[in-house]
Amino acid sequence: MMTFAFYLFAICVCVSGFMVVMARNPVHSVLWLILAFCAASGLFVLQGAEFVAMLLIIVYVGAVAVLFLFVVMMLDVDFAQLKGEFARYLPLALLISLVMLAQLGIVYGSWQSAEIAPAQRVAPIMSEIHNTRGIGLIMYDRYLLPFQISGMILLVAMIGAITLTMRHRKDIKRQDVLKQMYADPATRMELKDVKPGQGL
Repeated sequence: MMTFAFYLFAICVCVSGFMVVMARNPVHSVLWLILAFCAASGLFVLQGAEFVAMLLIIVYVGAVAVLFLFVVMMLDVDFAQLKGEFARYLPLALLISLVMLAQLGIVYGSWQSAEIAPAQRVAPIMSEIHNTRGIGLIMYDRYLLPFQISGMILLVAMIGAITLTMRHRKDIKRQDVLKQMYADPATRMELKDVKPGQGL
C-alpha cells in the first residue's frame, strides 16, 4: 500500500508540474500547481514528515497559490500578446533547453556515488525525537548560520526584484506628505476684502 501511494503521489506531482507549464489558461496553471503541492505533501507524509507536509498545505496552497490565483484573475492579461512573445522566443528557448539537457546528461553519466553517501544523507537526529523538534534542532542549532545566510539572500533578492520592477510614472499626481505637513499657513492663505454687492 505504501509503494502504491508513493507512485500515485509521484505520478501526480510529475503530471501536475507538466500541466502547470503546458496549460494555456493561467488560472488552470495555478490550479494544477495547487494539485502538485497537495501531492508533494502526501509524499512528505509517507516519509514521516507530517509537519513539513502541513506547512506545504498551509503556506503554499493556502497562501501563495491562492495569492497567485487572485493576481492572475485580477490582472487584465493580453493572452494573444503573450502567445506571440512565446512563439517569438521559442527557438532560443529550445536551444537553451537542449544545452541544459546535454549538460545534465554529461553530469549524470559521470556521476559516482561514494560508499558513505547514504549515511551522510541521513538527518543527524535521534529516532525518539519528534520530527518537529528534530527540524528545529537541525535548522536552529546545527545549521543556524546557513539558515540565516539563506534568509539574507532571499531578502536581498526580494529587495532587488522590487527595485527592478518599480516604475515611477510622471503623469500621475502623487501626494507629498512631508510637504503638506511643513506647509506654512501664512503663505497658503490669502484674505480678500470683498465689498457688499461685488463679486470675487
